[in-house]
Amino acid sequence: MSNSYDVIVAGVGAMGSAACWHLARRGLRVLGLERFDLGHAMGSSHGMTRIIRIAYFEGSHYVPIVQRAHQLWKETGAAAGMKLLHVTGSLDLAPRGSGEVEASLQSCLDHGLEHEVLDGGEIAKRFPGFQLPEGHHALWQPDGGFVASEKAIYAHVGLAQSRGAEIRTNEPMLDWRPTADGGVEVRTERGSYSAGRLVITSGGWIADAVPALAANVATVRQAIGWFTTRRPELYREGAFPVFILTVEEGHFYGFPLYEHPGFKLGGPHFGREPMDPRDDDRTPSPRQVALIRECLKRYLPDAAGEPLTLKGCVYSVTPDEDFIIDAVPGVAQAVFASCCSGHGFKFASAIGEILADLSTEGRSAFDLAPFSLARFAA
Repeated sequence: MSNSYDVIVAGVGAMGSAACWHLARRGLRVLGLERFDLGHAMGSSHGMTRIIRIAYFEGSHYVPIVQRAHQLWKETGAAAGMKLLHVTGSLDLAPRGSGEVEASLQSCLDHGLEHEVLDGGEIAKRFPGFQLPEGHHALWQPDGGFVASEKAIYAHVGLAQSRGAEIRTNEPMLDWRPTADGGVEVRTERGSYSAGRLVITSGGWIADAVPALAANVATVRQAIGWFTTRRPELYREGAFPVFILTVEEGHFYGFPLYEHPGFKLGGPHFGREPMDPRDDDRTPSPRQVALIRECLKRYLPDAAGEPLTLKGCVYSVTPDEDFIIDAVPGVAQAVFASCCSGHGFKFASAIGEILADLSTEGRSAFDLAPFSLARFAA
């Protein structure tokens, strides 16, 4: 079989698998290279569920992309015969005046999103699973929910394979180089491959492939856990939303019960700990687990039982916590997306499409200026 392709995708996690699908459906010959098993737990795309929020306090400029992602999660699930998107509604919960709810509200106003601002009494009435400090309020957005994360990867890969894409697992890209004919050559332990274009979506390992990122990307460990729930009826899907919670212990995020018997909580978002992704240990630190358990005890007491499952994720983080989606400096035929700072999975379906657009047309329908690598040059 020929080792020549139209596009090679290095890293077949959330965004790489989506890129494979969007490229293959356009009739291109695609090779996806993944350093681990498909759906592995060594990166940042595992853990059964990932939140999708339409009201976006990180910046109103994200909203058009996440709206497209929301649509694509529905379409991809339908095409694959799998339910990927679960609409539960989303809550941003924070002390009044701290900025998070106010920023989410602004994104709703900027884009005409359906929403409500809830005071503490209304939060307790609608969602008695919370026990929040006085002074907390919330932004309720009914279109938020979660994506079934590993299923999303399997769906994208299966669809890509149905259109002829080749997916090779346990075969990481060792290095790559541009070629004189305007393409690329990629080397793995199994051989060399050539292509007209390269898409790099290798998560915590991306600085190995794009050295220009090294100065502005850190890799950190984030903790997630599933905990025994005393009153599961309070937290079941249909009765409880996804949420982002800001309290004195930090920023946490949680989900309604889904497939696993435990209640899932992750965080603290800014309590992440530096790590080398080459270290195989993904065990959350005792400090992170203690903070999660304290959050549950104080603010979600009926979900504060013993841990059933604890996991760690590797995040690639930029100084400003925004994404980087760009071409490799000086190599227009190689594009990349990563460094999503722990809030990128929800966008993966749309970013896969954006990478396909950049690879085939050299441009995107979205304004990608806020995600340019050049912003760090000043």
